[in-house]
Order: sequence, then structure tokens, then C-alpha cells
Amino acid sequence: MRIYVLIEDYSGYESPFLAQHGVSFLIEKDGKGILFDTGQSADPILHNMGLLGIEPSSRIDYIFLSHCHHDHTGRLLGILRAIGRRVPVIAHPTIFRRHFITKPYLRDVGVPFRREEVEELAGLYLTSEPLEIVKDVYSTGEIQNREEFERTELEVYTIENRKVIRDELIDDMSMVVKTKDGIVVVSGCSHAGIVSIVKHAIRLTGEERIRAVIGGFHLIHADGERIERTVRELRQLGVEEVYTGHCTGVKAEAALLKAYGGDFHKLHSGMIIDI
Repeated sequence: MRIYVLIEDYSGYESPFLAQHGVSFLIEKDGKGILFDTGQSADPILHNMGLLGIEPSSRIDYIFLSHCHHDHTGRLLGILRAIGRRVPVIAHPTIFRRHFITKPYLRDVGVPFRREEVEELAGLYLTSEPLEIVKDVYSTGEIQNREEFERTELEVYTIENRKVIRDELIDDMSMVVKTKDGIVVVSGCSHAGIVSIVKHAIRLTGEERIRAVIGGFHLIHADGERIERTVRELRQLGVEEVYTGHCTGVKAEAALLKAYGGDFHKLHSGMIIDI
């Protein structure tokens, strides 16, 4: 399995690749390519694809959207047009809901287009259940058993029955890949909690060896206690390698680096991960 980091907040040292707040991976396994999230805008992703020698029309067979936030879904339409053919788009059934913040002012931060616009270009597979996309590659489905210490503190809202309510980001899903060396968990922002996600992946696959965890862990605003517990639990679960960046935050990255040493890797645009 090979994973290309197509876009990330960090471009790397002396790098020709472009960075952008957001994340997008291309996961290739057994001759199939799954685009995991689409970043905010298509141009940097397409630029980085060009540098990596990736032609979207021939290398992308599926698109997986981890959750509604615009930095993970924003350029879906642009990517679909670059692919130039209908491909399945896998996401949670609530991904197109109204999703917004109110501080410092009212602003929509969810999917920046309508469902109908996607359906003109692709086939939607909206499910909260786990789904095998290709052999041994799964959407986790909705993460229902969340660790209490990982409850989201984001002040984000939605509208339900004409009332404004707190949005718990139940649409946050990840991917898990079974390999001969254990499972690989790929997350976008881990709003469900990275420990909760890993435990869910173990239950889903029946595999307790965790080869790697890859993605943003959304610990950028977490206090020291939560960061410490997250690192401790990942170690106790036996996670062998960590690849992280985006919304993880410097303090959490430093704690993970201290705990994992050479098995900690900071994500950057253009990075290639071979498992």
C-alpha cells in the first residue's frame, strides 16, 4: 500500500510542493486509488499531483470524505471535474447539513456546495455503517463509542427542527486498511477522538496489531492532560508508527515525538508513505 500526501498545512523543508490548511491523501492498494478528502481548493492539490506524476483521471477510482468541514471537502467539485468521469463518493448521510460557527461572527464552515451539484458528477454512497471499498480497505462508519475525555469542545452548530443545536460532528469517519503487518488507520481531523477511532478500528477488523495511525488528531486546543492521556493510550494500544500534522498542534506533536522517537513522522505535502 502506498499513501501520497497531496495537501497538508506544511509543505516541508525546501519543498516545491504547495501547502494549504486542510488535508488530502491518495491511498493506493491493489491497483485502486482512493482519494481521502479534497482540501479547500483544487489548484494546490492538482499542482502537487503533477509533481508526483499522478493523473487524476486514471489514478482516482473512489473519493472518501471524512467529515463536512470545508478544508476537507471544499474542492470536491473541482477534483471531480479533473477526474472527468463518474466515481463513487463515500460519506456520512448528514454531511450536507447546515454546519456553522458564531464566533467571531456567523459563518458557514461545512460543505460549500449542494448535494445536487455532486450528484451531477458522481455517485453518492451515504452511509453511517462500515463499508468495504476495496478488499481489506474500509470506511469505519460512524464512531459511536467515543471516549469521554475525547468529547469535542468545538463551538459548532447545526439546525434541527428549526432550532439551533450544538453539532457533535457525528459524521466524522475514518478509513482502516488491513495489511499483513496489522491495520493502518487514516483519519482526517479525528473529531471523534483518535483513541476512540483506533479502538473502533480494532473492533471492526478483529485485528489488534496497529501498524500505523495517519492524519490530523485535532489536539491543537487540547490541554496538557488530554494530550498526555492520548499519547499514553496510543502507546498502550500498541500503535507502532504515527504520521500526523494538520490540526494536531505543536504541543501534541512534541509529545508524540518524545514518546515515539523515530517512529513519529510529521506529515507534509508531497510525502509518500509505503506500508
